[in-house]
Amino acid sequence: MKGEQDVNRVVEQYSDMIRRLCMIHLKNYADTEDIFQTVFLKYVLSSVSFENEEHEKAWFIRVTINACKDFLKSFFRSRVISLDDILDQPAEIREDHREVLEAVLSLPQKYRDVVYLHYYEGYTASEIGDILNKKVNTVYTLLTRSKQMLREKLEGDE
Repeated sequence: MKGEQDVNRVVEQYSDMIRRLCMIHLKNYADTEDIFQTVFLKYVLSSVSFENEEHEKAWFIRVTINACKDFLKSFFRSRVISLDDILDQPAEIREDHREVLEAVLSLPQKYRDVVYLHYYEGYTASEIGDILNKKVNTVYTLLTRSKQMLREKLEGDE
């Protein structure tokens, strides 16, 4: 683990370069900040010793690029629709997304949790059961009931 003085030095020295690399790859400020933190956390936790300043700089560049690539191909990234993408869609499609989101958010908490974990995060019923400390059959029941509640809410709006 690195000392505070060393961490402060590398943050001061490489922060602009890392942010620029992230923006080139991710084109998004929030994602850039996430990767920025990830890179410095990897540095703090690493036991790597550098031969010289150029070796250190090359390490930061490689770690940053790899973190950006990993983020871009992550499961989360492939399942998320950005707000900009929704806003670029025709008005009637934007309205459908908004209605579905409002319907999901109006569900009671126990239904909202399973819907979110299943449909937005891609977890299976058994994984949701482990996360929420519920039996798999309970998760299936909650999913079935939440689908019915959503169907009623969304059909009632039409």
